[in-house]
Amino acid sequence: MFSRFNPAAKRVLRAAEQACRNHNHYYVGVGHLLLALLEERDPEVEARLTARGTDSAEVLTDIRRALGTGDDRLWDGILVTPRVLGVVAAAEAAVPGDGPIAPCNLFDAMVAEGNGLAAEILNRYQAKPIASTRIAG
Repeated sequence: MFSRFNPAAKRVLRAAEQACRNHNHYYVGVGHLLLALLEERDPEVEARLTARGTDSAEVLTDIRRALGTGDDRLWDGILVTPRVLGVVAAAEAAVPGDGPIAPCNLFDAMVAEGNGLAAEILNRYQAKPIASTRIAG
């Protein structure tokens, strides 16, 4: 399933799995994926955040806090949630042919999916558009 991931996207996936372990969770969710995307500091993801008017440091702090920690557990394996599988499928569908999936493709698919903790936090820190004012005259 992850065979089309470029090296940077593979690093993001490994970082999401490690975030899952660090938070004592048994699943990799979209929140873990967002955390990994922010920690890996991919230039294209950073550019997308900047274009949204989003401060990545604030999002990173909030997602770490929101993920919290689960109970200590023995590791029998980690599940990948259906939402993450959907984000991956959407990223693959957005890249033509057999082209490689990059972190920015995962980010775009996550934003387009628009549900759950990751979307809620991203939306919380997106800059509000400034209404233009017309001067009568």
